[in-house]
Amino acid sequence: MIPAGRIRWLRTWVPLFLLSFLSLSCGIGGTDFAGGGTGGTGISTGAVSGFGSVVVNGVHYNTNAKTKKISNGEDNSAMIDQDLFRVGMVVTVRYSPGNNDAQEIEFRNNLQGPISSISSWDNTFEILGLTVVVDNGALFATLNRNDVVEVSGFVDNAGRVRAGYVSRASRPVDEFEVKGFISGLSGNTFRLGLLPDGSGATVAVSYGAAVVSGLPEGPVNGIYVQVNTTDREPVGGVITATRIVKLAARTDFPVNVAVDLEGLVTAAPSGSGNVLSFAVEGKEVRTNDATVFLGGKGTDIQPNVRVQVRGTEAGGVLSAVNIIFR
Repeated sequence: MIPAGRIRWLRTWVPLFLLSFLSLSCGIGGTDFAGGGTGGTGISTGAVSGFGSVVVNGVHYNTNAKTKKISNGEDNSAMIDQDLFRVGMVVTVRYSPGNNDAQEIEFRNNLQGPISSISSWDNTFEILGLTVVVDNGALFATLNRNDVVEVSGFVDNAGRVRAGYVSRASRPVDEFEVKGFISGLSGNTFRLGLLPDGSGATVAVSYGAAVVSGLPEGPVNGIYVQVNTTDREPVGGVITATRIVKLAARTDFPVNVAVDLEGLVTAAPSGSGNVLSFAVEGKEVRTNDATVFLGGKGTDIQPNVRVQVRGTEAGGVLSAVNIIFR
């Protein structure tokens, strides 16, 4: 893993139709987006869009000496916000009830490894068999095959990473990593992809029992894991795991917790009017007649539209109070 504080940032902000920070933090349409969860820690997960504190989903989350700051599993709480986090990184903020004091800010990349192929006609490249889309043409032009890079972004309906942050490694790296959901488990192989139902792009992973950590029964379809490998690219379409560790996906939330989830729509809506069911990065979201739509309407919810969902977790479903089009 590459500690974020030791990685050189490469002008990697990708504009993704950001709403005004001021309008969100002060509220839109009479809705106040400041404040914590209902009776417990609130959770906000989305791209960092500014500093002076850390701005995520239009809210300035205050950091202090008590704030735990994690980057790719490493505790870097002593680091300054701007030295650890970068604009475009997708992070998860856990904050105090009743205010915007960040208890914890966690960054985990989607992928880290060597670029195995580049396609200039659609600004995409591949790492460990998975595809990354870079909308920033100037940044894309600086990338080369075999560059080892760290990538963070939102997942689209094809299982690709729409990168908001890309950075080259600042030191030699001989072990690489990819995070995703297990599907198609068969013997000592499975498919790994970025959507929980196994749809979209996936890569085959081969493993031995000795490399599995924290999974007494071994890999299971549907769980979210980090796979480490020394392979620079798939061999015969397969990467061989040197370590497999179970993680919590950023779309996993405790029941009854107030949530802000930013991401791309990955499943088209079903239903009618304002009573809809759809998915954001594979997370089921439901709206009702009381849901307030800001910057758009129900019919605007379509695959790969960027939205912010504010709501409450209930039985694996995010019940939306607000849908904000980003």
